[in-house]
Amino acid sequence: MKPLILLAEDNPESRYLFCFILAKAGCEVLQAKNGREALEQAKTSVPDLIIMDIQMPEMDGYEAVGHLRQDPRMEKVPIVGLSAFAMATDREKAMKQGFNGYIEKPIELDTFVKELSIYLPAISLP
Repeated sequence: MKPLILLAEDNPESRYLFCFILAKAGCEVLQAKNGREALEQAKTSVPDLIIMDIQMPEMDGYEAVGHLRQDPRMEKVPIVGLSAFAMATDREKAMKQGFNGYIEKPIELDTFVKELSIYLPAISLP
């Protein structure tokens, strides 16, 4: 069975790239364009991993992760933040808000897959 990933990313080009990489890594991907859509997706399907952009319209990643962490079904689901912010304080803030990991954009393919494999060992590129 393929790991189920929920990807919340507002940029269509980035969403396409992440979906392509995740599909190549053997994952099934649910897509959301903002935090509100991510919450709706998570209500219907409990993913194995959530990858969430931090800056999105309607509801940003910080607010969305706060709501997700209040849902008992999401307690153990790892949530990895994506952000163009590269300061150490940005990573610390994300972790304090409830993210399990933090990946800086633009991503490096090896780093992206390696970070995700911490939470889902089944993820790897052929």
